[in-house]
Order: sequence, then structure tokens, then C-alpha cells
Amino acid sequence: MAHAATRAPRRSTGRPGVGRPGVAWALPGALFFVFFAVAPMVLVGALAFTDWDGIGTPSWTGMSNWSRLWDDPETHQAIWLSLVLTVLTWLFQTPLALLLGVWAAGRQRNRAVLSAIFFLPLLGSSVALALVWKSLLDPNFGLIADIGPALSFADGDLLGSSKGAFGAILFVTAWQFIPLHTLIYQGGARAIPRSLYDAAAIDGAGTVRQFFAITLPQLRNTIVTSSVIMVVGALTFFDTVLILTKGGPGTDTTIVPYLMYKNGFQAFDLGYASAVATILVVVATTVSLLLVRLTGFAAMRSTREGM
Repeated sequence: MAHAATRAPRRSTGRPGVGRPGVAWALPGALFFVFFAVAPMVLVGALAFTDWDGIGTPSWTGMSNWSRLWDDPETHQAIWLSLVLTVLTWLFQTPLALLLGVWAAGRQRNRAVLSAIFFLPLLGSSVALALVWKSLLDPNFGLIADIGPALSFADGDLLGSSKGAFGAILFVTAWQFIPLHTLIYQGGARAIPRSLYDAAAIDGAGTVRQFFAITLPQLRNTIVTSSVIMVVGALTFFDTVLILTKGGPGTDTTIVPYLMYKNGFQAFDLGYASAVATILVVVATTVSLLLVRLTGFAAMRSTREGM
């Protein structure tokens, strides 16, 4: 007699492949990605081995651009400044965005109104906002002329100082993009099950204890996502530097994207600029992959109920 618990055969739906879309569905997205992302990167990589001023036919120069890049102290400084700006941007923006996002996800009075006001910098373009800050930081008629002495800049020329210019770029960047990351953290905090906080409250855990025992662990996926966006954004940051400091004073704020612009569109040395751009792509991709790998983001399965 056959065992009664024999597994019943799976019922056929009559529609093969249901629940798993075919490869053809990915074709439009794949073509879009190849045309707008892969093809430009391949072209830039090829131009890095040429000498080209943007007009005429590029001439093959082999590894000369790479040798020049290896020996160029300005490039070394630009890479170092980009890494410093990336680290400081993460350290400055992440705690503030995290705390503001958790606060904005709460139920306190006027939260929606205050959040809407706080998110206003997201509505402006980077160029327009940089022009506004450029006017505010002008030592002749800007606000900095009045508050400069209190910041140890007696003449109000904040952008004329190496540390002042770098600090201004860091501050303007944070002011512009903290709302974006706050919005990301707000969405993550709202997805945390309320039952976890209710159980913690029954056990006597206060607000601070709940934040470190529940909120932070539950937001680990969100922290990684925000960090990757922040790091890649800092490494490719350009327009604010162009408008505020133009890489100066001297080359003290010349980060890699601005160095690429200066060589490509001011010196018309597009071969060398392509080599710098290739380095930037490699560094940004490597840092992003390391960040995802080292944080265990790929192994995360769920953020529900403390899992």
C-alpha cells in the first residue's frame, strides 16, 4: 500500500513561465544601459590612450597619458582631496541625516510642516544653489562680510583661504544633500514595525535605548544604501566646486572631477582628461563594491521583526 503522505504533484497553471519574466523583458533596460552607460565608458577608456584636442582625429599615444598621470603631483593632490572630501562628507552628513530622518518619521506635532520646509533645498538645482551661496560668501557684499570676523576671517574672504574654501564646499554640499538622505532614513524608519517599540517599552527601555537597540539595527540596510549614494556623489561632485572656488585658491580645492574638467574643457587635452575620468570611474566603483561587501549588505535578508 502506498504511503498516504506521498507529495501530490504540483498543479500546472497551464501557463509556462508564470512568475518568472522572460529575458526579453530586460532587453529595453539592457539596451538603455549599454547605450548610455557602457558605451560612453568604453569610449572614454579608449580615448585615454590617445592625444586629442576635441577636433580632428585622435592619435594613438599608448601609455603616455597614464605615465603622465602617475607622475603628476596635481593629480595625486586631486585624488587625495576627493578622498578627504568623501570621508568628511560621510562623517558630517550621516549622523545628521539619520537623526533627522528618525525624527521626521515620528508623530510629533507640526512634523509634516517642518519636514516640508526642511526639504526645500532638494527643489533647487545645484547650479542655482551654488550661485546663491557664492553671493552670500562674497567678501564685498555678502553675508560673510559681517560674520567673517567671528569665524576668524577678518577680511571676510572665506573662499580665499584654503581651509575656508574647502570648509565652504563641505558645508554647502551637506546643506544641499542632507535633506535627500533624511528622506531616505525617514522612509526606512517608518518601515520599522511599531510592535518592536511597544515590546521594548513594556520591558522598560527608554527612547535612547530603543534607538540603539531597535532603530539602528533595523536601519542597517538604509544606512548602507545612503552611504553608497553619498560616497559616489562626493567622488563625482563638480558643479558647486566650479562655481564656488574654481578649484582654488591655487589648486587647494581641485578635486578629481574638476581636474578632469580643467584638462578636458579648458586645456583641450581630452586624452589626459579621459585617463583621469577612467581613474574616477574605477575608484568610485571599487569604493562602492567594497562598501557593500564589507557591510554585509549582499547577505542581508530582512529587516522585519529584528531578523
